[in-house]
Amino acid sequence: MVLGTYKEALSARSTEQKILDVSQDGGIVSALLCYALDEGIIEGAVVAGTPDDDWRPVPTVVTSADEVIAAAGTKYSMSPTLSAIKEATRQYGLEKVGVVATPCQTQGLRKAQAYPFTRFVAEKIKLIVGIYCMENFPMASLDTFATAKLGFDSLQDATKMDIGKGKFWLTKDGEDSGLAIKETHGYEQAGCNICMDYVAEWSDVSTGSVGSPDGWSTVLTRTDAGADVFKGAVAAGLIETKPMDEVKPGLPLLEKLAKGKKDKNGKVREERVKMGLPIPPEY
Repeated sequence: MVLGTYKEALSARSTEQKILDVSQDGGIVSALLCYALDEGIIEGAVVAGTPDDDWRPVPTVVTSADEVIAAAGTKYSMSPTLSAIKEATRQYGLEKVGVVATPCQTQGLRKAQAYPFTRFVAEKIKLIVGIYCMENFPMASLDTFATAKLGFDSLQDATKMDIGKGKFWLTKDGEDSGLAIKETHGYEQAGCNICMDYVAEWSDVSTGSVGSPDGWSTVLTRTDAGADVFKGAVAAGLIETKPMDEVKPGLPLLEKLAKGKKDKNGKVREERVKMGLPIPPEY
């Protein structure tokens, strides 16, 4: 299955305007974390935060809904998020931790949970929210997109980043400037070219914009824990949903992109093997 194992696929968005005002797409990540915190399912979460107006992601431990909302929004440069899990469990003393992770980070978390010598930390991870990810960019690449290609004086002038409709978007003063995705090829992190996972297949629940209308997100619940949290948030009125077969472009587009990443990066992996270069195992 190109989307991995999942229980249910839905189009969804937060019903909280304060979340929608600052979130990416439907605000599902923020809505799930806020619900899980309020219900005591988790005591805190590790997310990719951004200091001030600098777009460089910084791993951040959040323990309240206000802190979750303050950290909302996608950052398109790699955040060493997993490095903050020890901080969450030791310095903060959290026993039940949520993590927002990219597909590659999700695999790392599942490996940590499987190995006995990391369980004193990994066993405290109670919820993994995965985000769809085709590729990620070094900060130098984002600077190039903003200044050399889109004419910004500085990347810090941007108030929002997004990828959709075939373009990389930066927002400044309420106006969107788009760069064709094909112009970003070659600027991504090298490791992204051998990753086979687009939809965070090993998460508890994964989400992203692809497949849903503007302002909504496509959600895949994957584990019992993920399904319970998502259903609980819906029952509490914090998230509204629509069946995927009632929205456009729908699940076929998500499947197309997920398969495209596997096919494209599978060829790169084969080339690396032929050259005698190491590659991580495929999961």
